[in-house]
Amino acid sequence: MASLYSPQNQAGIMSFYDAPTKGPKLNPKIVLALIFVFAFIILVANHFILF
Repeated sequence: MASLYSPQNQAGIMSFYDAPTKGPKLNPKIVLALIFVFAFIILVANHFILF
């Protein structure tokens, strides 16, 4: 049975993910901080709505 892995397929995937995009460049730490702040706001709002 032939293996589906080949260096050419892997190189194509890597070049796809390494391709430059025109979107905004965001630092992962900023994204995580925004997620936690948003979750905190939702939890606080949920607390005030239920009580």
